[in-house]
Amino acid sequence: MIKKIKYGVWAFVFLLCLPDMKAQSGGQNTFDFLRLPHTARVGGLGGSLIMIRDDDAALGYHNPSLLNVSMHKQINFNNSFYVAGINHGFVGYTHHLDKSKMTMSGGIQYITYGQFDLTDPTGQVQGEFKPSEYAFNVGFGKQHSDKLSYGANLKAIYSKFEIYNAFGAAIDLGATYQDTSKNVSFAVTVRNAGLMLDTYLDNGEKEPLPFDVQIGIAKQLRYLPLRFSITYHDLHRWNLRYNDPNSEEPTSLFGEQETQEKKFGVFMDNFFRHFIVGIELLAGKKENFRLRVGYNHNRRADLNVAGTRGLAGFSGGLGLKIKQFRFEYGIVMYHLAGATNQISIATNLTEFKK
Repeated sequence: MIKKIKYGVWAFVFLLCLPDMKAQSGGQNTFDFLRLPHTARVGGLGGSLIMIRDDDAALGYHNPSLLNVSMHKQINFNNSFYVAGINHGFVGYTHHLDKSKMTMSGGIQYITYGQFDLTDPTGQVQGEFKPSEYAFNVGFGKQHSDKLSYGANLKAIYSKFEIYNAFGAAIDLGATYQDTSKNVSFAVTVRNAGLMLDTYLDNGEKEPLPFDVQIGIAKQLRYLPLRFSITYHDLHRWNLRYNDPNSEEPTSLFGEQETQEKKFGVFMDNFFRHFIVGIELLAGKKENFRLRVGYNHNRRADLNVAGTRGLAGFSGGLGLKIKQFRFEYGIVMYHLAGATNQISIATNLTEFKK
């Protein structure tokens, strides 16, 4: 029975990947806020963290197979402060069921875009409106064996822009292999596989969701409190580049050689765009202090200003546990214009009874 389930899951993943094998992602999806890093820890490590199976319950939102008994009765609050009054975050609760040996989670991912003026065709202000989007999540994770776990998330998505509303539904699937004796873990996730149920306009075209297939590996050093993580995202799609109208085609007397060099450069750029790298320092017996840094090459390639040495694509942060509370801070460098600050607070209700 277990083998049938495994084969069914992989067949489902394969079928989902087939229709989406196309180039470029910018402007192709609706509900794109689902891609954003929802916690300060994830943001500080580059924007994805799918393979770390510890007591951080918020990680289960991106990979439900990370949900485990150590997260029992944990509450977490997360918020990102973007420019122009935009706020994005996640609020969640996790509960372990002893009878079924299953860990359940529930939460809300949200983004609010600030306040806008409502005007008529002549530009006269008629009022104000505050657009926002939400994803309501219910998930479960279960330990299949000492090293293997699996899980799934179900998401109901709601978007509102003034009088225009849209609804959608999505599912996440995840599996994690963790070998504690070697301090290594490996994970694979299928994220945001779903569809738009109701469009913003009557009889409007249903747009695809930000579907993503990711694999990741993490390794903690044996004699140093350092953990390295590497995530390969958009496994189902090779070309993550976009056509930049401002770029100029170079000319050269050696056109053939330059063409080959350009092709190689394009290949390498696309290759590294798929990778997110993170390093985390874990200090203390219970890892009460964490220091982290991350790099997202796709973000840097898209948002860095040509001819500058800005920090776009880099991120960092720290975490500190004080008594029953864990505080996390992250800073994500998107552009020269500024960075995004993220704050997370988590607590486990069972610790108050001790």
